[in-house]
Amino acid sequence: MQLSRFPAIEECIEAFRRLPGVGPKSAQRIVFHLLGKDPEAAGKIAASCEALHEKVGLCGTCSMLVEGEAGGSDCSVCGARDPGVICVVEEPADVFAVERAGGVKGRYHVLMGVISPLDGVEPEDLTVAKLIERVKAGDVKEVILALNPNMAGEGTSLYLAQVLKPLGVRVTQLAHGLPMGSHLEYADEMTLTRSLEGRREM
Repeated sequence: MQLSRFPAIEECIEAFRRLPGVGPKSAQRIVFHLLGKDPEAAGKIAASCEALHEKVGLCGTCSMLVEGEAGGSDCSVCGARDPGVICVVEEPADVFAVERAGGVKGRYHVLMGVISPLDGVEPEDLTVAKLIERVKAGDVKEVILALNPNMAGEGTSLYLAQVLKPLGVRVTQLAHGLPMGSHLEYADEMTLTRSLEGRREM
């Protein structure tokens, strides 16, 4: 029997396929599980996903996730940590990865992606301008570039080093305890800890 006869099922499978790491077979298994074994879970999942954008926003300073008004109040890290050190990461999930490894003494800055001309992503599409403003405002002595060790991450790190160093700030990068092509979110705590401790000057 062809799934094309069930457009509602096909639409739901396609929706799950948009999630990272979910292929067509996994998406189909999820949909049939929700249909047959746990119909109440579908409603809970839908309600939770809808509430995400209502309850979770971005810190007005560092773009980290905050519970409350989107784009409004600052996060707890910005209010409590040393303003002299900023750790730059690609996505909010990377902040949680660094924190699991022991964190940094300073604050964070989330770029919301990396520079990738092939994908049409330029510095102005990220929070680079906001980072430069934070450094220009003073107090910042070191910027730690904790981007994923792949081509796009390396290219973005080089670009940030070029624009930040003339501002008189020390720019360092995580040590290469992280293998090329990996993601901070999936790195183990010991590897991240060693990478933070062995960061090098850019």
